[in-house]
Amino acid sequence: MDHAVDIRDLVFFYRAPKPILKIREMVIAKGEKVFLHGPSGSGKTTLLGVLAGVLKPNEGSVKILGHDFARISGPARDALRGAHIGYIFQMFNLIPYLNVLENMTLPCRISWERGQRLNGTPLEKAAEEMAERLGIGSIILEKVTDLSVGQQQRVAAARALLGSPELMIADEPTSSLDEDQRENFLDLLFTHCREIGSTLIFVSHDRRMMPLFDRGLSLSELNQI
Repeated sequence: MDHAVDIRDLVFFYRAPKPILKIREMVIAKGEKVFLHGPSGSGKTTLLGVLAGVLKPNEGSVKILGHDFARISGPARDALRGAHIGYIFQMFNLIPYLNVLENMTLPCRISWERGQRLNGTPLEKAAEEMAERLGIGSIILEKVTDLSVGQQQRVAAARALLGSPELMIADEPTSSLDEDQRENFLDLLFTHCREIGSTLIFVSHDRRMMPLFDRGLSLSELNQI
């Protein structure tokens, strides 16, 4: 299997008959770094929800790492997402009553399969090593509500990367960062995706970053509504 994402004849709508997404074909190879762009309201976050298995398409095929999310149950999609997909949310979605370490390790605690990919390294030790590499080792026991935006960004990235997910999805993850923070964050994200062999789908409306990726995809061109 050479494709991380293979979409065919996708139709998605919240309320019939007007679709939000109508994509004839979208294919992303394993290991690719893809920049997905489009104006506000074009359906970028909705598409990410379909790719992550949070939203089920009304028509078509959405194969993610060989599994057709249009054909399997909600619990099966949840299990596959937890085991194989890392998601960096635009607003980070950190759990406010958990500290940095607890936020980072949560996906591996929920998904046994994801935790197994630590190759015998104790979970907390793997999290501490990841935190050091992302420059947040000194705050690993801090409350996430006490962190700066840049620190929260790195916690969200560490949580998504821990357990070596095969597919990384990042939804406008640099929108709250200044230029220096953005460059540092992208360097770290690219390095870790390369090291673990993960496919990266990075969504932003800021096309200035597109040359840094293997290729760009315009949702406005893909979406045939």
